[in-house]
Amino acid sequence: MAINLNVLSARLRKSREALAYDFDEASRASGIPANRLIEIEDGNTKPSGDEILILAALYDCDFLQLIDERLPAPSEKTEILYRRHGDSFSPKDRRAVQEFLYLCQAEANLEEILGRKKTRPQLSWSGTNYKTHGRQAAEQLRNIIGYRPNEVNRDIYADFRAIGVHIFRRELENNEISGLYIEDPIAGHCVLINYNEDIYRQRFSTAHEVAHSIFDSSDGIMVTYEARSSKFSPKDFIEIRANSFASHYLMPLTMLNSLPKLNEESAAAWAQRFRVSTPALAKALKDAGIIDEKTASRLRLVRIHQAEKIDPEAPEGLTENQRERRLGLLKRGLSGYYVELCRQAHDKGIISTHRLCELLRIEPDDLAEFGKLFGWTIQHGL
Repeated sequence: MAINLNVLSARLRKSREALAYDFDEASRASGIPANRLIEIEDGNTKPSGDEILILAALYDCDFLQLIDERLPAPSEKTEILYRRHGDSFSPKDRRAVQEFLYLCQAEANLEEILGRKKTRPQLSWSGTNYKTHGRQAAEQLRNIIGYRPNEVNRDIYADFRAIGVHIFRRELENNEISGLYIEDPIAGHCVLINYNEDIYRQRFSTAHEVAHSIFDSSDGIMVTYEARSSKFSPKDFIEIRANSFASHYLMPLTMLNSLPKLNEESAAAWAQRFRVSTPALAKALKDAGIIDEKTASRLRLVRIHQAEKIDPEAPEGLTENQRERRLGLLKRGLSGYYVELCRQAHDKGIISTHRLCELLRIEPDDLAEFGKLFGWTIQHGL
């Protein structure tokens, strides 16, 4: 393939800038002299194949996205993201976002080669009331997935992955960011949730970001801020609609209307059953006209102990040390779903052991121990 140096140099420069690397830092991380990086980005010299691979690894992208102008540039979406919200993302968070997009693209590719076809349901809504839009879409999706009117969604991550949304959770430095939605030109609908949030809040945030994929995908990028953030607007109709969808998906009106009169003790029990926070339950009940503000204020003060909260992606049946290591991987974005796709592709001989390690973000020497955490062993060699 003939390489267009102008395209390559521009994509390398934009990737480096999007990830907030200066030349010295990029040089230290890549082992390529800073003056050499400058020459390459200026288009004055052609990088070697090894240099392209090294920089693709540093910038967390497929090297083909750097050299093939028919493919979207690695920074195509993040350039827009940081033009709009750049001051919200530290260098570390920018690199976390890029790794997230890398994982989304890898997951999409694994699903394709493994024949995991996803069906994107066609949802509809009517009228001009944004809250009603959210409720209508949530009710339709619950029905399509097959939930009964009085059934609680236990694993919403599996629900939304089944309709083609790539969901990854990982820690961000900026705790004012709840989550973000990106329609990636390669992977499609991608949702990143800040793992620093409360476990039940993460469920709500996930449904909220999926709502953006349903209603606002034409925009391509959405960032959701915590209510305490100065960048949060309680009057933003788009966010109101996404909150309405999340609330009705997790707490359908049919169930809310059938609840007995709640006190502090029963409110905690029902919040636990819905897998939501008590403030979220109180707001849903108040919005439905079931309780007044005085009762809602009282219920918001009730708390569920952190140890009692249930995360469907948290591992079971492991030692405490193994569980902590698994949770550490989850905080880095490695969901059990993604890891299982990697394992299946490797076991079927579709990807090599070397590629498996790349996808899992680990060194080959760590693979055996990594596999033990998930209960599997390598079936064949490199």
